[in-house]
Amino acid sequence: MSILVQFAIGLIFGLGLILAGMSNPAKVLNFLDLAAIPTGGWDASLIFVMAGGIAVTMLGYRLAFARGRPLLAERFALPAASRPDSRLVAGAALFGVGWGLAGFCPGPALVSALTGGVPALIFLAAMLAGMALARRLAAGRTPSVRPAEPGRA
Repeated sequence: MSILVQFAIGLIFGLGLILAGMSNPAKVLNFLDLAAIPTGGWDASLIFVMAGGIAVTMLGYRLAFARGRPLLAERFALPAASRPDSRLVAGAALFGVGWGLAGFCPGPALVSALTGGVPALIFLAAMLAGMALARRLAAGRTPSVRPAEPGRA
């Protein structure tokens, strides 16, 4: 049953990305181009997509943690670190640079690759190579995920 729920969630997420225009790298790059604000070329529409995503996530976390445990798992898996560390900052910076250069992040790149986008396939290949390199570098480190206490939000 869990795999069907995950498939349905992924399908809804993918459709949302398509409807919002997040799978179109030109739209994303026009949003990230703050220098175009004075000329009127800046596309601010993705602010509403992000605000909607943040609102749904906040509500989802509140409802999920109010239950005490996830619906389809024994416990919540949360980061062990309570403050940003150098790995998190470096990862966020790499994500931002990749997003700014390519106009893709992982979810929209998968959606675009399924619709035949060659740039998305190149991005996904680079992303998978980076993930493999990160796993190699992190080999031997302890996992940074801890079980959540019930009712923790």
